[in-house]
Order: sequence, then C-alpha cells, then structure tokens
Amino acid sequence: MNHVAFIGLGHMGGPMALNLIKGGYRLTVFDLVPAALDKAREGGAAVAASAAEAVRDADFVISMLPASPHVEDLYLGRGQLLAHAKPGALLIDCSTIATQTAVEVSKAAAAKGFDMIDAPVSGGTAGAAAGTLTFIVGGTDAALERARPLLEKMGKNIFHAGDHGAGQTAKICNNMLLAIHMIGTAEALNLGVSLGLDPGVLSEIIQKSSGRNWSTELYNPWPGVMENVPASRGYEGGFGVDLMLKDLGLALEAGLQGKAPTPLGAAARNLYHLHSQAGGGALDFSSILKLLQKH
Repeated sequence: MNHVAFIGLGHMGGPMALNLIKGGYRLTVFDLVPAALDKAREGGAAVAASAAEAVRDADFVISMLPASPHVEDLYLGRGQLLAHAKPGALLIDCSTIATQTAVEVSKAAAAKGFDMIDAPVSGGTAGAAAGTLTFIVGGTDAALERARPLLEKMGKNIFHAGDHGAGQTAKICNNMLLAIHMIGTAEALNLGVSLGLDPGVLSEIIQKSSGRNWSTELYNPWPGVMENVPASRGYEGGFGVDLMLKDLGLALEAGLQGKAPTPLGAAARNLYHLHSQAGGGALDFSSILKLLQKH
C-alpha cells in the first residue's frame, strides 16, 4: 500500500485526505488545527506531530495550504520538508499560490532530487467531499502520470496545463473569472429582487438564458434558492472571501508581469476588499451579495 503524507487539512484538504483513505491509501497527516487532526484520525489516518515527521516515510507528499508564504515556509523555511522527505518521494502541492513561488519551490525540490508538480484544484468544498475536483497541473508528463492514480481518487478531471507553475497560472485565471461572474450574478439577482422579482424564478430564467453561469447553476448566492450551498447556511464553509481576495491579488500581479490588462479583475478585487474590511472575510465568497445589499 502506497504511503501518503498530507499536510493541510482545511475545508478542502480534509475531505481530499479522507477520499484517499477511502481509495485504499495509507495516510499520515499534519495540520496546525487539533480538530482537523482529530477528524482525520477518526477517518483512519495516522497523525504526525510535525510536517517533518509526516513525510519521513511517505512515497507521496501532498500539501494544501492557504497561500504562497505557507508553501515557502513548509518546503524551504522552518518546515524543511525537502530535508526530511523520503528520497524519491513525489511532491504534489495543491495550494493556490503565485506562479513564481511554484516555480521556485519546484526548482529547489529538483535540486534535492525530488519530482514535484503544482496541482491546484477547482470545484469547491462540495467537490472535495464528493471526490469530483478538477486538478490543474504544472510539471512534467512523467510526474503527472505518477500522481494520476492519487488525483483520480480525489477528482474527476485532470488537466496538464504545462511546465512547473502553469497549473497555478491557469488556476489564477479561472478564479479571477469565478469572482467576476459571482459578483455579476449577485448584482443581477439583487437588482431583480429590488424591483419585485422572486430570486428563485429569476435564477431559473437566467439558468435557461444567455446569462447562465456556474454561480447561477451550481452555487447560487441568494439564500434559500439552492440547497446545499453556503448561501443557504449563512454563508458558512465553502471558499472564503479572504482566500478569493488573495487569489485576485495573484491575478493582478500576474497581469502586471504579463502586461495583460485585468480591469474587471481589479474591480472584483476592490469589491472583495471592501467586503472583507466590512467583516465578511471569513464568509464564503458568494456572500458578496451582502455587500451589494448594503448599498
């Protein structure tokens, strides 16, 4: 049985790790939050006292962390993962981070003899729980094929975007568009309701018309319109506003590097920044509707 170390058991990482256990893999996990470790232990994982301990005998190492500084610290800083990982282990980082960070970490890994891929995900917490995530991979063909059996236990779609860092670039583009159409959906629904329309009826009309998008179809931001989405449970869980704000910042930085204008991405970042500053940072990103309702 292949041994997997999983570092980072948040809203996404926790369900992903459990799906690997269900898929027959032996897991050792580490997270800074005791409750996350307890849940993983209940699911059948072994719990390590540190990231270094978790990776020592693992054939595969998967990390799912909030941002670039956390990944840098794990692999290159205090975590010293590259110094403690088993020789020949495949490193898979599923965090959404800056492209340049992914490239730098993969180069450092290669210098130590490790293959590594960046494999950020799309599909949200529901996809993480259901094992239907989309993986967007940057790295070599050989490393991806080695990782594929694990990714298939956690996801439904696997795309090879290109070399190291390409997975992050594609993910940043996707999340910028996600933020833009979520804001547009919330704005349209808020307008319709303010003029007397029923949000459920309007959502159904949009879903069958040219305004149809992922937010109206699978992640409606209006409370009560759709079951099993954050909007219908007080915007708890899901993909946080502050994480979306982080990803939009990455998109703007990438736009500057590539000399590609991102005016709608900039507008989206400004709105999510206002929402975060108003106290919505820990809520799901679909709660941007609440910001619009205040004005």
